[in-house]
Amino acid sequence: MGRPRRVSNDIAHTVEQALRAAALDGASLVVGLSGGVDSVVLLHALNRLARRLRVTLSGLHVHHGLSPHADEWADFCDRFCSNLAVPLRQVRVAIDRHSPLGLEGAAREARYAVYRQQQGDAVVLAHHLDDQGETLLLQLMRGAGARGLSAMPMLRVLEPTSNLRLFRPLLKVTRAQIVAYAREQHLTWIEDESNSDPAIDRNFLRMRILPQLIARFPGTRETLGRAADNLADAVQLADDLAAHDARRAAAADRLDLSTLAALSPERARNLLRWFLERHGLPAPGRDQLEEALRQATSARGDARMQVKLGVAWLRRHRGRLYLEPVGRRQSHGWMRTWTGERELQLPSGVGWLRFEPSLGTGISLTRLLADEVVVRPRSGGERLKLAHNRPSRTLKNLLQEAAVPEWERERLPLVFAGDALVWVPGVGQDCRYAAAAEEAAVMLHWQPG
Repeated sequence: MGRPRRVSNDIAHTVEQALRAAALDGASLVVGLSGGVDSVVLLHALNRLARRLRVTLSGLHVHHGLSPHADEWADFCDRFCSNLAVPLRQVRVAIDRHSPLGLEGAAREARYAVYRQQQGDAVVLAHHLDDQGETLLLQLMRGAGARGLSAMPMLRVLEPTSNLRLFRPLLKVTRAQIVAYAREQHLTWIEDESNSDPAIDRNFLRMRILPQLIARFPGTRETLGRAADNLADAVQLADDLAAHDARRAAAADRLDLSTLAALSPERARNLLRWFLERHGLPAPGRDQLEEALRQATSARGDARMQVKLGVAWLRRHRGRLYLEPVGRRQSHGWMRTWTGERELQLPSGVGWLRFEPSLGTGISLTRLLADEVVVRPRSGGERLKLAHNRPSRTLKNLLQEAAVPEWERERLPLVFAGDALVWVPGVGQDCRYAAAAEEAAVMLHWQPG
């Protein structure tokens, strides 16, 4: 008889296949390391593969400070990474113990906020097949739709601006296989005492419900994983349909109301949900979506509408629907002086301005720098001359003609040279500051914050 197959080799092979399928061989990977057996095995397996797959590894430990043993866990992670010669970064986070998300939800939000700040190609997490099944059941108990029931994808974009991805290569591996790997490789790990508390929903499912399901239906883990995969296919089809509908209905920051109203209720909800997610906002529940669409399509004329959808307001303006984050505060009385930098940071909620060098196009640098250049919000009475053959006009009228929503007008960053208004986002620049042919100039771009 041949030697029994080692589970550690099986898991290493699974991780390697997942890396290649995700086109992450040769990538820079940041591995989330809690110190528990799952993340310990993940980092160990990746370290075994690192040279052959040309991946660069680093560890990341998020110190929540919730357990009296949190410092010991951080020390363990430091020693473990030192033994593997893998650099480790530790980040302490403050958790709001009174968060409406609950303690577990608040800790997760803080953790993912740290993940999104990482430099590299992907953040790698150790979620496995048992976690997938638990997540599907939890979402089912919350009445989630197909997206929630599709549970966790192996690969998704975590931070669109940097194309940082979230990668889970162990989703086809069971918890028992992970523990077997750790024992074969003589690894040590820490045990989080909260994992044995049945008051936590996920623990209750793992400790009380899933063992009974597995006793009756031995293939429960694999069946739940397969169901999550099938639901993920349905979600992808729904996204493809929303993208098709968005070709006629959606622009960068708005939805056309007449086109949205012409869709079936199911497709309208699907498009609105897709639109929210493309703006980095979590989709609200079905009832909220239905109420928002009802108000949007039944309001008379251009009646004002403001509906809260989770962490965003849905507003109506001139036959279009716009999103505005909840809690965005208008900054008043602020001013920034431009001294030649490529990017100018503006107050929170306003964003930043980019000054892109150009030649013969945009605003004349000579004219602009003849006076002090300041950026500030409107205060009333401003005028702008857009064409040489037309008189200057009030900014109020120009903003109305440009269909800039009322709630956006007060936070627009206006660029002045001395007392002269030179440029307004969404409206244009004063023609008297236009660069001549071959003249050094700047093009201005506003990124709302």
